[in-house]
Amino acid sequence: MPVPWFLLSLALGRSPMVLSLERLVGPQDTARCSPGLSCHLWDGDVLCLPGSIVSAPGPVLVPTRLQTELVLRCYQETDCDLCVRVAIHLAVHGHWEEPKGEEKFGGAADPELEESRNAFLQAQVVLSFQAYPTARCVLLEVQVPAALVQPGQSVGSVVFDCFEAALGAEVRIWSYTQPRYQKELNLTQHLPDCKGLEVRDSIQSCWALPWLNVSADGDDVHLVLDVSEDQRFGLSLYWNQVQGPTKPWWHRNLTGPQTITLNHTDLFPCLCIQVWPLEPDSVRTSICPFREDPRAHRNLWRAARLQLLPPRGWRLDAPCSLPAEATLCWQAPGGGPCQSLVPPLPPANVTVNKALELPLLNVHPNLCVQVSSWEKLQLQECLWVDSLGPLKDDMLLVETRDPHNNRSLCALEPSGCTPLLSRASTRAARLGAQLLQDLQSGQCLQLWDDDLRALWACSMDKYVHQRWALVWLACLLFVAVLFLLFLFRKDQVKGWLRLLKEDIRAGPATRGRAALLLYSAEDSGFERLVSALASALCQLPLRVAVDLWSRRELSAQGPLAWFHAQRRQTLQEGGVVVLLFSPGAVVLCREWLQDGASTPAPQGPHDAFAASLSCVLPDFLQGRAPGRYVGAYFEGLLHSDAVPALFRSVPVFSLPSQLPGFLGTLQEPGDPRPGLLRERARLVFQALQPALDQLLKAPGDPGDPEDGTRDGT
Repeated sequence: MPVPWFLLSLALGRSPMVLSLERLVGPQDTARCSPGLSCHLWDGDVLCLPGSIVSAPGPVLVPTRLQTELVLRCYQETDCDLCVRVAIHLAVHGHWEEPKGEEKFGGAADPELEESRNAFLQAQVVLSFQAYPTARCVLLEVQVPAALVQPGQSVGSVVFDCFEAALGAEVRIWSYTQPRYQKELNLTQHLPDCKGLEVRDSIQSCWALPWLNVSADGDDVHLVLDVSEDQRFGLSLYWNQVQGPTKPWWHRNLTGPQTITLNHTDLFPCLCIQVWPLEPDSVRTSICPFREDPRAHRNLWRAARLQLLPPRGWRLDAPCSLPAEATLCWQAPGGGPCQSLVPPLPPANVTVNKALELPLLNVHPNLCVQVSSWEKLQLQECLWVDSLGPLKDDMLLVETRDPHNNRSLCALEPSGCTPLLSRASTRAARLGAQLLQDLQSGQCLQLWDDDLRALWACSMDKYVHQRWALVWLACLLFVAVLFLLFLFRKDQVKGWLRLLKEDIRAGPATRGRAALLLYSAEDSGFERLVSALASALCQLPLRVAVDLWSRRELSAQGPLAWFHAQRRQTLQEGGVVVLLFSPGAVVLCREWLQDGASTPAPQGPHDAFAASLSCVLPDFLQGRAPGRYVGAYFEGLLHSDAVPALFRSVPVFSLPSQLPGFLGTLQEPGDPRPGLLRERARLVFQALQPALDQLLKAPGDPGDPEDGTRDGT
């Protein structure tokens, strides 16, 4: 019984089953037609020359659809080959020429027209087949009485038996007419191997084939090969990339039954397994069992890297093809969400491991590329921050043109695109007339343009300077008030000035340096400990950013976008990122480093530490961490040797015993006097120690030193 292709594809899905195939006896190719058609198969193969498309002189037969079916061509009972049966569905293309003149109004009919309508429609249909290393073309003559058909009507099908192909091969089939009246039809199919069909006793090359099973055991995956003890076979693991050649990963020649174990971190959707007996001209069986595995898809996104290539290029590196879309967006200063822009990048799947060009006339530091999958943001990178500098406070104008060349302009703001010269209470509306004048005078930079739309970036520096003039006047007034206060209360002001003098000696860089604290949210007690440390550091003073103080922004933007904006701003301003290690943070790091650690507990919706690892780990792996990062852990909560070795490329401090060194590292060159540094360490210690003691003595926590530390090491 014939097996349709769609049933075969279902059988070879997640739960393969064994199917039997129809047998054809003898080596001869044959053709047969549906009722109403007559057909003839030319002897021998013909040249595959499609030629160019020509206009149809009238109604003609053309192929409209291809269907395939697997059969066996057998020469003896146990000597068969896999064969592809092809069905070509035909229809009428074109129209009869209508009569002209008075014949159209009831005159005598044209005898030649009547004769053509009583004749046959005939077509020469070429069927081309390619399956490495085989290529064939056959010619089928088909005809149907013209009186029985109408233009656009399906007239039936022709079935060709059959094209021989190897098990597991990829076949490509084309069909067109000679001469060619339309674009050729094409079809690509992957044939199953010995395991998916009931052919082990019919195809001799399957007799000695190793049989492979894949099973899961917790975090491990077992590849079980069921072969005889003395049989030698080859096993290869490779990444089957749709865009580009396959990439071999692991290869061995083995003997006898084998069980090979893979860690779940090694799984990718495109990881395939190929096995074959070590014999001449042996059949190779390939399976790709992890295409739908959620762990494989998570590993793929963790391994993906988005790069921006000057002057206007970008590249997404990943082991496999990604079902993702890339878009341009505009990132305004201040850490808000990146707003999507036209022009959209090509909507098709992103091509990985290939440099692509952005459709821009000029580049700008506020332009970013986002990569999303199923409407979820996965990766974001802004354009060439290292070469173009930090984000600018520029206004992006979106110009829209209609077919009559009428223009409308709006300014992109967090609330949406605000029309210029509108009465809205936004900055763009207040400065609408000035921005329009800047655009008309050529002071704005054009980023992109097509027939209907354009993007312009207009500098806001001069308007910011005007606003700062008012700020300076307010500052002068404030200084005057302070001077009067000093005259009336000299003694009280002298103490304040003494402290101010010490801070000035310590240097402005120390007072104003930015610090971003990252931690894994263990519980409410640990969050209180982190909050106490952050509050104490603010008194030094340092400009401290921590997700505890930005919950509203974190909920609106998401942990990944919030951390990306904070990290970029901190590093651009010469600040430092502080990694606070805890038992939960260590577990997360080990999982990301593929150390085989147990899976950590689910993280909360505000946990920026888990979201930050995709950006933090590449800095350490590529040697960019020194000078940018500092590590720390709290005594009694974590042993010093529990911190992963990768993070020891930067200073890691034990708190609170190493507070002086920790505070000194947070400051830029030009450290304050040792006495002042010790005094600041004492103040931080006083703020930190009560919260640490309370956490260590909390119910259920190992507050007693005999119980060990909380990391369980």
